[in-house]
Amino acid sequence: MWRFDKSILTQFDFFSIILIIPLVIGSHFLIGEAVPALAQKQLAYVGVASLTFIGVFFLPIRRMSWLIPLIYWANIGLLFAVEFFGHSRLGAQRWIDIPFINATIQPSEFVKPALILMLAYLIHKSPPPLQGYRLKEFAKLSFYILLPFFLIAKEPDLGTALVLLLIGYGVLFFVGIYWKILAAIAISAILFMPIAYQFILHDYQKVRINDFLSEKPSYHVQQSIIAIGSGGWTGKSKEEATQTQMKFLPIATSDFIFAFVVERTGFLGAFALIITYAVLILHLLSLAIFNKDYYIKVVSASISFMIFIYMGVNISMTIGYAPVVGVPLPMFSYGGSSFLNFMVLFAIMQNLITFRYRDMYDNRGTKSFL
Repeated sequence: MWRFDKSILTQFDFFSIILIIPLVIGSHFLIGEAVPALAQKQLAYVGVASLTFIGVFFLPIRRMSWLIPLIYWANIGLLFAVEFFGHSRLGAQRWIDIPFINATIQPSEFVKPALILMLAYLIHKSPPPLQGYRLKEFAKLSFYILLPFFLIAKEPDLGTALVLLLIGYGVLFFVGIYWKILAAIAISAILFMPIAYQFILHDYQKVRINDFLSEKPSYHVQQSIIAIGSGGWTGKSKEEATQTQMKFLPIATSDFIFAFVVERTGFLGAFALIITYAVLILHLLSLAIFNKDYYIKVVSASISFMIFIYMGVNISMTIGYAPVVGVPLPMFSYGGSSFLNFMVLFAIMQNLITFRYRDMYDNRGTKSFL
């Protein structure tokens, strides 16, 4: 007879969940103010993501680790399918039509957890030596990072591709890379930037960079800065938040939701939001630093890097310090795919932490779901 041992939950990381809850509540409140219909959809996304979290949490991930390469290569297969059978929107071929149900999927979103799990699997099987990975192992791990990067960048979806690249190499640097490889990468990146701008970037990507570098920001950024500046210390009431209510602020529920936050809650609300993210990032990094288990180390570090990158880029673009790209504020912007991704990753992390010592429980004669 299988039964769940409640004592296993003593290992569960409740603190990260406590930090996520105010993000979800605050997001729902603001989206409901701007577009009530979207708030209902977001609530449905949260419900689906919560059920997915529970389902993934109870999967025997370590015992099914042999499936991780298959999951990775299945996602690579989907990216190749986009190349040949993909559905185009606004000049980008990123989606695959699902027959019979009139829906589409964006495979690049599924690649993020697949890549993170694949790196955890490979690093767990072959941990870095004392001075870090040398060239052979580094090249092997780089292959798994660069393959989805190039496939996604070709769609084109440079934003998602760069997020994958930064997370992948961030993990490698975190677990340990020989210093000469680090120096070579830094020098190569500096030398490659002008070549990439001239010959690789698409025209619309160059326009975004030129808008960012120009003295006068784009219309979207101008309206965002006005909204942020008008918030003051404590923000405005709903009726006085004219930038959002009168639709001057573009995409107020997703890409520019941070400007909406500052207009409504002011400097103090923005500070509280950033502090919440900072505490969550530092907490996840502490889990990675103080764990010798490479599965936990890689997944926790990856989530912290992803939150930092998304938050940093999103906030920077709303104040004119970064080019405008479609990067959401993590677990706050409207949208289902990004939130679902984060919940899947948190479920994987919680599973790895909570059931790390499950064999000890089983040996005492207590059976768990795993």
